[in-house]
Amino acid sequence: MSQSPSSAPKPSRNHQDYYIHRARASLRHTLSWYNNLHHRRPHPDVELQAALQNELEVLQFSLDKLDQSVIRIATFGLVSRGKSAVVNALLGQKILQTGPLHGVTQWPKSVHWTPGGEGKVQVELIDTPGLDEVQGEARAQMARQVVSQADLILFVVAGDITRTEYQALSELRQAQKPLILVFNKIDLYPEQDTDAIYQQLQELGTGNPRDRRLQKMLSPEEIVRVAAEPSPIQVRVELPDGNVSYEWETLPPQVDELKQAILKILNREGRSLLALNALFQARTAQVNIAQKTVAQRKTEAEDLIWRFAKYKALAVALNPIGVLDILGGTVADLALIRSLSRLYGLPMTSYEAGKLWRKILISSGGLLLGELGSSALLGMGKSASAVVSTVDSIGGITAYAGVAVTQAGIAGYGAYTVGHAAQVYLEQGCTWGPLGASRVIQDILNQVEPDMILYRLRQELGQHLS
Repeated sequence: MSQSPSSAPKPSRNHQDYYIHRARASLRHTLSWYNNLHHRRPHPDVELQAALQNELEVLQFSLDKLDQSVIRIATFGLVSRGKSAVVNALLGQKILQTGPLHGVTQWPKSVHWTPGGEGKVQVELIDTPGLDEVQGEARAQMARQVVSQADLILFVVAGDITRTEYQALSELRQAQKPLILVFNKIDLYPEQDTDAIYQQLQELGTGNPRDRRLQKMLSPEEIVRVAAEPSPIQVRVELPDGNVSYEWETLPPQVDELKQAILKILNREGRSLLALNALFQARTAQVNIAQKTVAQRKTEAEDLIWRFAKYKALAVALNPIGVLDILGGTVADLALIRSLSRLYGLPMTSYEAGKLWRKILISSGGLLLGELGSSALLGMGKSASAVVSTVDSIGGITAYAGVAVTQAGIAGYGAYTVGHAAQVYLEQGCTWGPLGASRVIQDILNQVEPDMILYRLRQELGQHLS
């Protein structure tokens, strides 16, 4: 018997390649399902297909990113902190424009970088506009959108953290991406001042003294010091004839500490970051697809739920055998769940429908359990009334009718409740299953080792799956 992907044994070596394989299989399965969905419908919904086009493109983009194995590192920060200079220093050549004026970087720019290391990964460095650029809210918003595609974030500062930078850091933290805090322009400070500022920055990683919200996102090991574009220094030159001249000398960038920090992350968990980010993007796209589909099919779904509620109520009312009420009502609820899944274009087997029904039953706060109990008690009363009606036709029929109407109302309301609860679960259900994005994400997070960045973030990353 074949094993499902979620239960297959994990390879003893190179788990990261295994995660990439699982993520790729999940995305291909999802794309194949949604791309072929309109072929399975008797009457394709062109309007819905158009509404889902953006989400389908996101899924394809995520798959392409996995196939290309390109890790994206986005650089953020306020204006004049030297973001472009940091990228140039990592590249070893001046590719991006830098200068003393604010807002030199007008749009996000990406360049390829080959950092070397054991992983031999491909890296794309993304430079973004300053988050606080004057009259640049549109560009700042665009810069924030870049973080959704980034696998690693470099946040560049040039001294002690300002209030605006702290707010920006807190906002970036919500993306739950690994982050390196880059303390740039250390050449402008005396060594004593540099050490003091560096110590203050490290306190962000320990959560002291101001706010512990950054503690899990940032550790002291992810704070590095660089001089991406050192200011020229004046050098005294003694000539052979005894004269003295002064020349300006440009010093080489000091970014080795940053390179090593990046390489350490890429070699140890770069491909895991790539897989997780692609899966989170895919999961968001799938949830959006489900939400749009549910909204588009709202009228049809409401009619379907009411139709099942009426059928269930009528069947329960007319059935004289009480013990069959519970069985018949359960079958009707399961049929409703499967009918809704077919209406939304979501795959669901009878077994999965049963699991969902039990989950709804347990999470209903006793409402549906009360329906089952009431159905059992009223069913016995209805059966007794049916027996009495054979002896005393008028009294028995009256009693039977009263119990049947009450039971039918309860059963119909129960079906209505199940239908609307199923709608909520079906919006999220598309991301579970052996190849669902949520299942693969959970499997990866469960295998993360304690000394990795992802281990610190996995609790909050896991909360996104709730």
